[in-house]
Amino acid sequence: MKDLKSFNGKRLKIARTLKGMSIAELAEALDLQRQTVSMYENGKISIPDFPKVQEMSKILNFPIDFFLDSDTELVNVAPSTYFRSLLTTNKKYRYEQEIKIKFVSTIYSYLSDYITFPQVNLPEVCDGDDIEDIAMKLRKCWDLGYGPIDNLIFHAEQNGIILTSFSTSTNDIDAFSQKFSINDEDRFIVALSQNKSTAARLHFDVAHELGHIMLHDWEDDIESILPSEFRDREQQANDFASAFLLPKDTFLKEVGTYADKLNYYIELKKKWKVSIAAMIRRSKTLGLITYDKYQSLMRQMQKMGIRKCEPLDDILVTAKPSLLKTAVEMLINDNVLTPKEILQELSDEYNLSLYSDDIETLLGLSKGTLKTSNVIPVHFLGLKS
Repeated sequence: MKDLKSFNGKRLKIARTLKGMSIAELAEALDLQRQTVSMYENGKISIPDFPKVQEMSKILNFPIDFFLDSDTELVNVAPSTYFRSLLTTNKKYRYEQEIKIKFVSTIYSYLSDYITFPQVNLPEVCDGDDIEDIAMKLRKCWDLGYGPIDNLIFHAEQNGIILTSFSTSTNDIDAFSQKFSINDEDRFIVALSQNKSTAARLHFDVAHELGHIMLHDWEDDIESILPSEFRDREQQANDFASAFLLPKDTFLKEVGTYADKLNYYIELKKKWKVSIAAMIRRSKTLGLITYDKYQSLMRQMQKMGIRKCEPLDDILVTAKPSLLKTAVEMLINDNVLTPKEILQELSDEYNLSLYSDDIETLLGLSKGTLKTSNVIPVHFLGLKS
């Protein structure tokens, strides 16, 4: 039996965080003392006046039921969320994204009641494997060969990795990943920032997060490890991404004697959908160019004004996350569920009451996909002959 409805202060903090409001700003909007709002969030005032709950709902644009849902954990989320820019990103921005990724994992769990999603397909890793070996094992497992990967996002989804993309309140966040379990089955979500959406950037971000999935322990509290250890893990994930996207033997042959020619990397980018800067770094790692030459090429890019916005960034395209979007559209188009039923079941069975436009944003759905309308039923009668 579902818990009786009661005010949930944690949900107030979640809603406030997602809307980018401070406690002081919300208190002013509610015409309350800052301390009162803090006590609501901490559960020290457990039953606010209902008109205030209605005001919260209106100001923060969350359904009233969101503030009355319990926090019964239906999805087991690992303690670590890997952010590429953990050391430079404000904690409040990370918390905002962690909330969103938890929402997505809950929605995925709900959708999996109806939809058969691809199983997680990852190779076994041995203690003696180095990063180059592990990257090649994943390519072989996914049957990617040793050449360029045109649509990495599609291949990742086909092999059980859940992807989505969010707008973020800061440009410091590139991508992040999270492990969670449903019925003792491990799953991984990779969230990409919509603020940085070139094909080359997306491919490297996905490959970087795959590096965390393949290489690192998810049971550690990432917030508590030493900065030096975190930087080591980030470098390992970067090394994995380079090895995975640009396989050693193929790339050595491809670059050949043109490793010190910037224009050649621009040409290679068309084929490999990897940034020029990443390919130059890979050439340095593989010993095709010296460190000094690497620095010289980077300075050349800076002079030409192509360090941040590279050639072809506005031309190259790649697949967008579509697995969750396809699942919802299937349920609606095949008349399994109506949009209204999806929203209601998420609320009743998964304690997640959200407006349709917020779910559309989380899953990358077209605007209006989950729009509900109150249709007045009409009786169909037959005339007597």
